[in-house]
Amino acid sequence: MPTFTALTTLEGKSAADALGEALERLQPEPTGVGVFEVEDGSGLWEVGGYFIETPDEAGLALLATAFGAKPFVVSELPETDWVAHVRRELAPVEAGRFFVYGSHDADKVPADAIPLLIEAAMAFGTGHHGTTLGCLRALDGLIGEGFEAGKVADIGCGTAVLAMAAARVWEGTILASDIDQVAVDVAEANLSANGMEGTVRCVEAAGFDHAELTTNAPYDLIFANILKGPLIALAPEISAHLRPGGYAILSGILNEQAADVVQVYSRNGTNLVHGDEIGEWTTLLVQKKP
Repeated sequence: MPTFTALTTLEGKSAADALGEALERLQPEPTGVGVFEVEDGSGLWEVGGYFIETPDEAGLALLATAFGAKPFVVSELPETDWVAHVRRELAPVEAGRFFVYGSHDADKVPADAIPLLIEAAMAFGTGHHGTTLGCLRALDGLIGEGFEAGKVADIGCGTAVLAMAAARVWEGTILASDIDQVAVDVAEANLSANGMEGTVRCVEAAGFDHAELTTNAPYDLIFANILKGPLIALAPEISAHLRPGGYAILSGILNEQAADVVQVYSRNGTNLVHGDEIGEWTTLLVQKKP
């Protein structure tokens, strides 16, 4: 089935939002509308619609004129097998001893690697994103220094790739949580795909708001690959749920946000051990003070 895009740019967020709302009422209706700031310092915003029928170009021209936007550029997209495309694009990822791959690359797993199977359909959390890769690198570094963890918590686990990485290395109590039940289901499916049923307990929870997460504290290691805001909000809880000398691996932090996160965690009883920048993202390894 052919699909179409209609894209334009204009100045100002409010005007772009208004044009986006008007575009949603166009007939035939778009299946989706996006409004994004063009990150080049120009002050321009891009408004785009996605259609499964040929869009009304006359209607688009009227909208562009009414909102002071450039004329819409309409393009027909070729039919694409997106699963095959993603598989081609997402090559296996090596993070120290860990090897994250999709089933289509099962023949590429090195004999001495710790394999973690995450399908391409679960792209965020496969290791290709700088936040997940940074966490795996930090974990690999701790293991290389001889650190051992008997209790691990993965807060905001997503695919649970980090919890699985820990479970591949250590036996003990490993919990993975996410605020969304769909993510919890995905985590459990990934455990099954890796033959790791029962090695990680997956629960639905916001932060540490679950009886199992609190009763199993304190933890030797806590992963929190989320975003700056939630990381700062969780700083007192993460510190409280770590044993003295325990570590937290924090990510989902833009490079320019790292100093703020370090400062908050320092006030909550942890010291920065290491920071790792990958692209625009920083991963922090912090340790609770004895």
